[in-house]
Amino acid sequence: MTAILRSEPAPELPVEGSAAPDEARAPRRPSLSPSRAADFKTCPLLYRFRTIDRLPERKSLAAVRGTLVHAVLERLYDLPPAARTVEAAQELLAPAWADLREEQGVAELFETAQDDAAESDASAPESVEAWLSSAGKLVEKYFTLEDPTRIQPHGREELVEVTLPDGLLLRGYVDRLDVAPNGALRVVDYKTGGMPREAFEAKALFQMKFYALVLWRTRGVVAAQLKLLYLKDGDALTYAPDEAELVRFERTLQAIWAAIERAVATGDFRPNKTRLCDWCDHQALCPSFGGTPPPFPAAAAAAAGWQTSLPVVELD
Repeated sequence: MTAILRSEPAPELPVEGSAAPDEARAPRRPSLSPSRAADFKTCPLLYRFRTIDRLPERKSLAAVRGTLVHAVLERLYDLPPAARTVEAAQELLAPAWADLREEQGVAELFETAQDDAAESDASAPESVEAWLSSAGKLVEKYFTLEDPTRIQPHGREELVEVTLPDGLLLRGYVDRLDVAPNGALRVVDYKTGGMPREAFEAKALFQMKFYALVLWRTRGVVAAQLKLLYLKDGDALTYAPDEAELVRFERTLQAIWAAIERAVATGDFRPNKTRLCDWCDHQALCPSFGGTPPPFPAAAAAAAGWQTSLPVVELD
């Protein structure tokens, strides 16, 4: 089993509802990340469109706001502990936004920004000022959940990856990793949405258990705490896994990966229609909505390292 644990500059920052940071860079070979495992569980065809076809998806104001807040909280810990104040965090919004608005597709979100004549239109986009103010409120809410002057992160936006004995490569980016003097690990993830109802807590913790498994396999230490911070509500969800649970979770990931490999080998990625389809960018290509998926890109899949039994057709 091989393992890597290193801190890297943040890739395209994490946003809710779009590709997560662990998808921002192509892996060396096919791998499994928390977001892509969740995609396949939700809808195999969505997994194919995002991972194999790599179809573009629209950005949203909510998603980009999540990106901005993550950037501010990451940069906050570049400051000396005593300087990590609410005011300092708010001052980080402008430079983080200056970087973010240069990314493709971001400026277009505000081309029809809400003006005085559109205030009664609930579907009209927010103005830049109102949008930035909402991001600032989320940043401020963070300080009700933690005291950053008392925290010295071991890593931020940290790439963690491990190759399991069966060859499965797990990889992802942890928002923040804290290490206590006694070696205890705490994995922290920032969420700009609301806290899930109790019935959906297990789904929310899937990502965190993924990170806990990789850290256990790389460091030999079971994380003492997995912590999800929900900035919209000012609430936190914490969980303490144990070794037996991580062993079971590893088997779950191996089963998901085996199903993905079968789907790639045959090109058979079936849609799974749920309420989440309302937010999907690919309805026009989905059989559940009368669409037809494009031919399976066997050549691209093979070039990316996937094993496929489908013929590779060279197109003119």
